[in-house]
Amino acid sequence: MKVMVTGAAGFIGRAVCEKLLERGNASVIGVDNLNDYYAVELKHARLATLTGRSGFVFHKLDIADHDALDALFAAEKPDYVVNLAAQAGVRYSIHNPHAYTQSNLVGFANLLEACRRHAVKHLVFASSSSVYGKNAKVPFAEEDRTDAPVSYYAATKKANEAMAASYAELYGMTLTGLRFFTVYGPWGRPDMAPWLFTEAISEGRPIKVFNHGLLQRDFTYIDDIVEGVLRVMEYVTKERSNFEIFNIGNHQPVELMEFIRCIETSCGREAVKEYLPMQDGDVPITYADTARLRAAVGFSPATPLAEGIEAFVKWYRGWKSRA
Repeated sequence: MKVMVTGAAGFIGRAVCEKLLERGNASVIGVDNLNDYYAVELKHARLATLTGRSGFVFHKLDIADHDALDALFAAEKPDYVVNLAAQAGVRYSIHNPHAYTQSNLVGFANLLEACRRHAVKHLVFASSSSVYGKNAKVPFAEEDRTDAPVSYYAATKKANEAMAASYAELYGMTLTGLRFFTVYGPWGRPDMAPWLFTEAISEGRPIKVFNHGLLQRDFTYIDDIVEGVLRVMEYVTKERSNFEIFNIGNHQPVELMEFIRCIETSCGREAVKEYLPMQDGDVPITYADTARLRAAVGFSPATPLAEGIEAFVKWYRGWKSRA
C-alpha cells in the first residue's frame, strides 16, 4: 500500500513515517514545506533518519499550493493519507493567525479535495485536544461540545473537523480526525514544555511556570500516538461511519509540578522556577476519555510519564552533543 504522510519532517510525522517503513508493508510518500517556525536544522535532521530508506520518497511541497498538491496526488496515487501538516502552537496563533489560515484551513481544504478527486481510501488527520476549550467536564469525550475555542489554533482544528464531516456526508469519503493530547518524546518540538524545561534546567536558567503551577496535562508519549494513528488508518470497515473522531491521550492527567519533577529527576538537577499567571489561549486541564478509541482499534496510550521523559532527556542530550 502507498501512504502519504504530510508534515513528514515534523515531530509526529517523522515517527509515523519511520514506523510505516519498519513494518515493511507500505511505501511512504513524505510531504513537508520545511517552514522556519522553528529551526529548519531539526526538520532536516528528522528527514535524514528517513531519507535513503527503501520505500521512502520525499517531496518538498506546501499543501496550501493547490495545483502542486493535486499534481502530486495524480503522480503518486496514494491509498491512504495521514495529514500531520499544520501550523502548530497555541500562543503563536495569537501573533500570526495568517499562517494558521494558510496551512490549517486553505491547506486542509486542498487536501480534502485532492483525496476526493483521487479516490483515497482513508484520510486520517490531526485535530487537537485544544478544541475542548475550557470544558469543565472531565475526562473530555468526543461527544462533548467543542464550539468555544479559546485560541485561533483551536478554532482552525475545530474547522478541520467540520470541513471533513461535510466531505464525508457529500461524497461518502472515509475520514477520521484524531484529537492529540500533549504529545512528547524524542525528536519533539523546541517550542514545547519538555524541550524548554529540559534546556533551561540543564543550563541553570529559570523555567516559566504558568498559572502558578495549577495546570494539568494529559501527556501522551510519541510511540503511543504513532500506534494509535496507524491502527486508526487501517480502521476501514463497513460497520464504521464515514466520519469519526477519536481522542488519543494517556487518560492520566498529570499536575504540572509533577511533570517538572520528572524532568528534574532525569536531568539530575532542580529547576529554578518563575511563577507566572495563566497565558492567553491556555486551559487549566486536558484529560482524554479514550474508551471510543479502545473500542474501535483495541488500543489506548499508557506509557508512564517518568519513562517517556527519561527517553526524551536522553535523546535531547544526544541531540545537543552532536558534532
